[in-house]
Order: sequence, then structure tokens, then C-alpha cells
Amino acid sequence: MRLSGPGLVWGVPVLGGLFTLVTAVILARVGGRLLGIRLRWRRAILAGFPGLMLGWIAAWSINGQGHGPQTLSWPVLVGALVATMLIAVMLELLARPGRPAAAGGRLRAGPVPHPIRSLRQHAARTRRYLQVTRIAARHGLSSYLGGRRPGAGEPRPLARNLRAALDEAGGMFIKLGQVLSTRADLLPPDVIAELSRLQDDVTPADPASIEALLTAELGAPPRAVFASFDPVPLAAASIGQAHRARLATGERVIVKVQRPDARALVERDLDILLRMARALEARAGWARQVAVAEMTRGFAAALREELDFRIEARNLAAVASSSRVRVPAVYQQWSTGRVLVLEYLDGVAVAHAEPVLAASGADRHGLARGLLAAILGQVMDQATFHADPHPGNVLLLRDGQLALIDFGSVGRLDPLQQAALRRLLLAVARRHPAELHDALLDLAQAARPAAGGEDLLEPALAQFLAQHLGPGMVPDTAMFHALFRLVTEFGLVFPPVIAAVFRAMITLEGTLARLAPGFQIIEETQTIAASWVGQVLGPASLRDAATDQALGLLPVLRRLPRRLDRITTSLERGTLTASVRLLADHRDRHFVATMVGRAVLAFLGAAFGIISVMLIGVRGGPLLAPAAAGTGGTSLFHAFGYVGLFFSLVLILRVIITITRDGT
Repeated sequence: MRLSGPGLVWGVPVLGGLFTLVTAVILARVGGRLLGIRLRWRRAILAGFPGLMLGWIAAWSINGQGHGPQTLSWPVLVGALVATMLIAVMLELLARPGRPAAAGGRLRAGPVPHPIRSLRQHAARTRRYLQVTRIAARHGLSSYLGGRRPGAGEPRPLARNLRAALDEAGGMFIKLGQVLSTRADLLPPDVIAELSRLQDDVTPADPASIEALLTAELGAPPRAVFASFDPVPLAAASIGQAHRARLATGERVIVKVQRPDARALVERDLDILLRMARALEARAGWARQVAVAEMTRGFAAALREELDFRIEARNLAAVASSSRVRVPAVYQQWSTGRVLVLEYLDGVAVAHAEPVLAASGADRHGLARGLLAAILGQVMDQATFHADPHPGNVLLLRDGQLALIDFGSVGRLDPLQQAALRRLLLAVARRHPAELHDALLDLAQAARPAAGGEDLLEPALAQFLAQHLGPGMVPDTAMFHALFRLVTEFGLVFPPVIAAVFRAMITLEGTLARLAPGFQIIEETQTIAASWVGQVLGPASLRDAATDQALGLLPVLRRLPRRLDRITTSLERGTLTASVRLLADHRDRHFVATMVGRAVLAFLGAAFGIISVMLIGVRGGPLLAPAAAGTGGTSLFHAFGYVGLFFSLVLILRVIITITRDGT
């Protein structure tokens, strides 16, 4: 390979082809940035390589050379860049309409990029990808990840290997395994049995690192703070692990300690998950319809709350005040953001309570019904509810009571959401499609069915109730899955906290099945909801509701005579006016701003183009390059004209891209 003139002469075909490919990709990336879009590798090659070829051909034809171009010069690069942008726009026009609609958001100005920070984050994500891939391969999951099933002669310890891989990956992957362990309707029994071990049987952290963390958080080693401290954890989970201890006063406690690397690992995994959700929403219409990115952000916010044990302490205090099941007390003086000292509850987790239940002859159905009533009471009455009631977080105490532990993951509902959830359960219990329709619309965030969709939603809900709650039919959780699919088809999207309610109920179903096999959660929920009807329609409730309404109307009634007097006075004087605020809705403002922005860009592009053509046609002016034989040379006006023409093309293509991407 040798250098020649301003460009590069290919000596080695392989290196030359590689250099050409890299140049084409760089041109496509630069052109994409100018157009305000991000071209992936396949589309970058499809646009960049032909663009580079066209740039060479254009420079060769303009120069009038009798042989093919052999150098990369500025005319070649500029021509290739223009051709690449034109091809990119053509690919967008040929693409399926609406597929990359979310990319329009990239045209807005964002924060100033930090290259060093971005490189570090990218390197961390890449290391995590490679780490998870190696873990999956080491545990024999590569064939499943690649979509290939093991052959007939190959061993298939999928359940055990999957649990071990999720355990070793740690962080969010353990949380994923915990959620999957409650879905007996999706996974076979052997997989459920193995994944259930992730609820409290995760590989513990190094004892030395736990002692160092306790020393840093409490200001002294554990042996100086507690009368006794067991370094072997009682249970270990994704975020923290629990140790037995005894205070100097003799009280037995549980010390919950956060894993030393939990925060960094969770933040890195959440960054990967959020990026995947945004990419999925940008490419798949169904993902935008169900707001995958918004749900992922809600999941990320809930998981970040679990990293701060002070939030869990506040959650415990909020629920313990009126809980129907036992909740451990918190020793605030020894609790920090990464250490939580709790009352010791003598019992066994429901995940391992089968021998105890069988030997004691406990009223399993009564225990399950009490747990269901407790969770529903948290959702409907207390507004703060346990969002992760899996079998490892529910204890069967020695005295026969149930207790809830691990309040790191909770949901908080506002009064409007609580009222809508009550109406939803009552509508299902009464098989009333109109009430179900209104409750779903109140629960859904800003989105509404498309024009005419609301008129079709209520008949669809009536048909749904007839199919799943007819005479002799036994309702189950599949009914709610069908309901979610139905409302999704009509474009309704639930906020993250409502999704957390349904996720908690699905998790609770798995726990109740462990506690009392065959327990019908839907039937029992209907029974509890029916009892609410009697409470709501009782004399005391009606009197309280009327009192609340009267108290709410009292300030309005007090101001009403004064306002009526002002209105009648204005009418008498002829000064009564009414004001209307245009574009009060932020969606209207966004639409107008988008249209005005596109019009401005199109106008500037056209203006640049006209002025540039006029400059190119001007004769004379300062020369930038000496005149060659038979030519007048390149003047400053010509240079400005060519540059302006380039920017005119960029602006116009940018407008075309935005219009193409959002379908307008």
C-alpha cells in the first residue's frame, strides 16, 4: 500500500476494501447526524457504499478524466456525502410507514454530550454484555439463546442451569428469576421449583465485604454494635441478605445488609434495560402502544427505591399502622440507607412451609383468604401496598399467623386511582360492562381510544364478561390477561403504579397457590368486593360520603352569592366579557411548534438554495483558485454558493425526514 497525491492508492485489495467500507460507514453516520437520524449498521452500509461510489463517479465526470478515480479528495467526499444523504432519505421513504416514528424526538436539542462519560458507559455496557454471554455459555444456555434446542443425546438440565446462571449474573437477573418463579401458568414445574430458590437462596456476598460495609454504615464493627452477630446469612436475595443478631438489650433482631456491589450492578443493568426499551419502542408499533419505555422507567424507579433501605423503613411504618398481617418493627437508631435492623419474627417462608402446614393441620384456605384481604386492603384502603408478595416474602409464624417482610418494593396510589380500582373490582363482581368501561378509562393515563373507539370498547367489554363470567364458568387469572390484551387493542395505557398493582396480584396468586392449592383468587376477590358494596351502601358510609361532599361544596356555596352579584353587576353595566386561552393544551402547543419549526426549516432551505444559485451565477469576485486553461477559476462567490447549496439541501432533506418519520 502506498500514498499518492491527496488520496490513497490501493495496494492490498483486502485492506483497500476494508478502508472503503469504513469510509462508507463514516460518511453514512455523518450524513445521518446532519439529517437528525441515526443509521444502524445495515442501513449505513446500504446508504454509504453506493453514496461513495456515486461521489467517485460524480468527481470523475466533472473532472473529465479518462480513467476511473483512484484518490479520495474533497470533491469526492463532498459528493459522496450528498449522495449518501439522498440515498438515506430514499430508504426512509421506501420503509414501512410509521416504523421508526419515535426517531423524530432525536431532532430536538438535547443536553451537551460528554464523550468521555459516554465512552465509559459504553465500555461498561459492553463488558456486561460479554459477562452475561459468558455466564450463559458456561451454564449451557447458548443453544437456548440461539433458538436451537439440544439434540436427543444432549443433557437438558435447563431448570438448574437457568437458576445458576441468573444467580451468577446477579442484580436485575435475580429479580427476573424471582418474578418468573411465580408464573406457574407459563413455566413447567421443574423450572418453577428451581427459580423459587432465588427468592431467598441466592449465593451470599463475601463475609469480609459485608463486615466492611456494616463497619462503614454503623461506625463500628458488628461485634461492637451487637451482642451477637451471625456472619452466615439467614437468607440472601438480589439486593440484600439477612443475618441473625442480638442487641445489647437481649432482643433478637434481623440485620438486613445491602450487597456491596448491588447499586453499581443494578444501575448498569437498568441502563441496559432502559436502552433496550427505548430501542424496542422506536422500532415496534406494539411497544409504543403499550408504552414499554414508560413501564420500564416505572420498574427502574421501583428497583432504585429498593436500594435505599430508609425508604423501606418508611414503608414498613406506613403499612404497620393498619395491617391485617404481622409486619416487623424497625429499630431506627441502627438503620441506615444500606443497613436495616428489624424485629425478629419466628417463622418459615411460605416457599418452604409445606411440611409445617401439613403437620399442623392449619386452615390453609383461611390463611390464604386473610393474606388476599390484607393485600387488597393495602391497595384499596391504605394506598401503600406490598408490590412483591412472592412466597419468600410471606412468613408463616409459629403462632399460625402470616407476616409480610421485605417492603423495599411498594406501590403508592392516589385517591382517584384507588376509587377507579374499587369500581373496576365491583364492575367485574357485578358483571357490569358500563362500569367496567368507565373504570378502565379512569385508570388509563392520558391516552384515550381513537375516534369512535370508546363506542366500540363497551360492547367489547360486554362480550368479554359474557365469555369469562357466564353461568358455570370459573374465573381465573387468564381472564385478566385477556382483559389486558383487549384494552391494549383499544390503545389504553396504564401508568406504572397500576401495572404494579396487577403485577403484585399475579405474584400473589403464586403465593396463594403455595399456601392453599386450588385457591380461587378471582372468586375470593369477587366475594371481598361484594362485601365492599354493602359497606359503601350502608347508612354510615352514605352519611360519611354526603358529609364529605357537603364539606367540599361549602367553600363554593360561600363564594356563590358574591360571584352572582359580580356577574349581574357586569351585565347591568354592559362590561361582561369572556376570555378563551388558545393552545392551552400542551399537545396543541407541541403540534403548532412542530409545524412552525418545519415551515421555518423549509423556508430557510429554499432561501439558501435561491441565494446560492444566484451566487454561483455571479461572475467576477476574488479568486480562491487560479484560473486554469479555458476556465475562469473559482471565486469566493462560487465557494459561498456551493456551501449554501449544500446547507439548503441538508435543511430540505431534514424536513422530509421528519415528515416521513411521523407519518404527516
